Amino acid sequence: MRYDLVIFDNDGVLVDSEPISNRLLAAHLTELGHPTTYEESLRDYMGGAMHRIHEVVLERSGKRLPATFDEDFHARVFEEFRRRLEPVAGVVEVLEKLAADGVPYCVGSSGSHERIRVALTKTGLFERFAEGRTGEGGAERIFSSQDVGRGKPAPDLFLHAAREMGVASERCAVVEDSPLGVRAAVAAGMDVYGFTAMTPAAKLTEAGATALFGHMAELPALLQERPRGSD
Repeated sequence: MRYDLVIFDNDGVLVDSEPISNRLLAAHLTELGHPTTYEESLRDYMGGAMHRIHEVVLERSGKRLPATFDEDFHARVFEEFRRRLEPVAGVVEVLEKLAADGVPYCVGSSGSHERIRVALTKTGLFERFAEGRTGEGGAERIFSSQDVGRGKPAPDLFLHAAREMGVASERCAVVEDSPLGVRAAVAAGMDVYGFTAMTPAAKLTEAGATALFGHMAELPALLQERPRGSD
């Protein structure tokens, strides 16, 4: 495999959480007087950190969300995650293939460390990323927007993950399902593979995805091919 590190987004890539969290987010914002549909939540917030929700709502309405918004929203999300969250179909096989080939991988997620931990634990994936845990910040191979100053679409999170893993950015591949995440990977100088299960292919292509795939079974072969524009 031509990459020295594969960085996975969490929500929608490792765990099938986007339908759950975006339905809850749309309902919660609507309750608070900011009418939002499920489709609008996917369009505006999918792939972003929590601060993006606050910024967009303030920009559009001139009103700030309650100070308890994050805590209240996460309580609802975590309850649903613990009840019915599942891994994305085929992702376990992808991780096993990377491990068998000796290719390091990690998580680079806009979610908090708590959200990542809850999701990966419920789906049985946590131990695949938890080797060499250090301190309270989380696992050595789990990186959150909490670790950096700016979330996606800024490149900070992916650059931080590569640096902590000791790999040059040009030797990294990112697996993403949102335009925000694709843009962040492109800005970091990394190849990025767009997962089209939840996002129209055209949006990921427009954001700069290196290649697209619709099922995890397709990913290992893509990671072994030569990138577009290479000699």
